[in-house]
Amino acid sequence: MKAIDVVVIGAGAAGLMCAITAGRRGRSVLVLDHTNKPGKKILMSGGGRCNFTNINTTPENFISHNPHFCKSALSRYTAYDFIEMVNQHRIPFHEKTLGQLFCDNKSKDILNMLLSEANDANVNIVMHSDISKISQQPDNTFNIHSSTGMYVCQSLVVATGGLSIPTLGATPFGYRIAEQFNIMVHPTRAGLVPFTLHDKDKSWLSSLSGVSVPCVVSTGNVSFEESMLFTHRGLSGPAMLQISSFWKPGQELHINLLPKQDLTDTLLQAKHNSPVSILKRYLSLYLPKRLVASHLDETVQAMSLADLTNAQLSDIGASFNDWCISPNNTEGYRTAEVTLGGVDCNAVSSKTFEAINTTGLYFIGEVLDVSGWLGGYNFQWAWASGFAAGSYV
Repeated sequence: MKAIDVVVIGAGAAGLMCAITAGRRGRSVLVLDHTNKPGKKILMSGGGRCNFTNINTTPENFISHNPHFCKSALSRYTAYDFIEMVNQHRIPFHEKTLGQLFCDNKSKDILNMLLSEANDANVNIVMHSDISKISQQPDNTFNIHSSTGMYVCQSLVVATGGLSIPTLGATPFGYRIAEQFNIMVHPTRAGLVPFTLHDKDKSWLSSLSGVSVPCVVSTGNVSFEESMLFTHRGLSGPAMLQISSFWKPGQELHINLLPKQDLTDTLLQAKHNSPVSILKRYLSLYLPKRLVASHLDETVQAMSLADLTNAQLSDIGASFNDWCISPNNTEGYRTAEVTLGGVDCNAVSSKTFEAINTTGLYFIGEVLDVSGWLGGYNFQWAWASGFAAGSYV
């Protein structure tokens, strides 16, 4: 049985950052992962350009049953700390929108940077390693039985991620470790995920597949202003992914398809100034023609503004400024970018990320009940939580 100071389970963003940080402190570090390549989510993120952080990161950009838990780690390792590492490796990047930073070239630049840092810190990464048993000894060390060997370590870090995108190797293994040590796991569900529609809505919206529009989407008291994309399965795009983390089955979405103007006022003024204007032609000044065609009856579309009553124009305005729809569901973990729920943060130290009831056991990254908004926030959580734990293991 090989003795190691620190074993990290999971060679993703959080696991690699933790391993690097611990290795820099002179700790012997072994990273075990059951997949064939490290950093798979890093490689596919941001459309292949890796939205590696967000310069506007605040604790308010995260969802958790314990909203205060993330504050300490985020304050100790900020977006600018990670940017410093990126600059040291001369990786070109740019800000896209809303503080989101992307590589100019490819996501592989970020992964190669992390692997280079891990190598410099003498971190050993072993892939294709399936763990069959974990047990804690009376001296608080952990015995780990795996397909690549048996190990004993002082600190065991669980960085196994959530359930999103199972094709990349996502499993509930981290939750099972938590439960083995009597740590509560909050129920999980898919977040940052497209919506599917009921058949009745899918049929009349199918002609809109590929149409993208700016919008404000709301559910309950939460709203986001970003773009929405109609797909052949339902509703996607940044606005829908953002709101999906707050939506509950059965709830309506309120979507303002013209967030910059009150369409009712616009139509009433146009009726006064240009009464002979045909409705569909006038609306096409502000909205995609296919969107107008799908939302309004053909007869109404062909009418002049003068032939429509003020009440009709008000209804038309409301149908675009406050379009209500009840999704059937989400696409689930298959396409979700994050997993909501997870290991109870009240059972983990916000300073060290060590389990309160189990000496030497740590949880970091997405396996915890902390989920960020779309836009680089989840990577920043991975870097911050990995750094925090790596400073103590």
